Amino acid sequence: MSRISQAFSKGKAFIPFITAGDPELAITEQLIPAMAKAGADLIEIGIPFSDPVAEGIVIQEADMRALAAGTTTDKIFEAVKRVRKATDVPLAFMTYLNPVFVYGSERFIKNMAECKIDALIVPDMPFEEKEELHPICRKYGIDLISLIAPTSKERIRTIASEAEGFVYCVSSMGVTGVRSEISTNLGEMVSLVKETKKIPCAIGFGISTPEQAKEMSQAADGVIVGSAIVKLAAEYGADCIAPICNYVREMKAAITDIS
Repeated sequence: MSRISQAFSKGKAFIPFITAGDPELAITEQLIPAMAKAGADLIEIGIPFSDPVAEGIVIQEADMRALAAGTTTDKIFEAVKRVRKATDVPLAFMTYLNPVFVYGSERFIKNMAECKIDALIVPDMPFEEKEELHPICRKYGIDLISLIAPTSKERIRTIASEAEGFVYCVSSMGVTGVRSEISTNLGEMVSLVKETKKIPCAIGFGISTPEQAKEMSQAADGVIVGSAIVKLAAEYGADCIAPICNYVREMKAAITDIS
């Protein structure tokens, strides 16, 4: 069983997102194993980028802080190698096509495999263009995660039929960010995926409270939270590990109630 499969094998999965290098890479290195101990089942690591089109202001600002602190893709790879000595938690990189192409797609994905990163999420890569990266991901044993959005509709079955690892269900239109309510019919989206392929579905974009997490996890196999965690990193800076881990425990407890 792959590490990604293991993440969804113990009930509802809690999947936090952090921006690598915010507030600094040394904190990121400590934060990943600490979040795993606090109950994170799979951790998304965002690679800071100067033009993150799918992100709201919270993660955009985190990217700027990380880049200003001197974070580079090579430094992130080195940090993850050290992290892997401390934890076996499943890890996914979230990045954009441009940084992968600039770095060199094969070199990037090969380095991911050497760091034991399990999956790659590229929010600005249309399904129709996934062959740009999918053959290389397959070569190195990396799951290329498919995203479905409320606008995917008739394409959901097509995307789901080729999905691997898990399906990232985007809960609402627009960019990432905390939302007071989520109105998309996620149950319908998840049902269409499950009718097509037996694969876990995780819901992200906009989830921030335990109540929202609990509600969303009733429709899906996992809940992804980014902006609310990145806000804590911004607020507490180098002292963010304890508050973020407390938040992870709270969110994991909320979705475990109904597993």
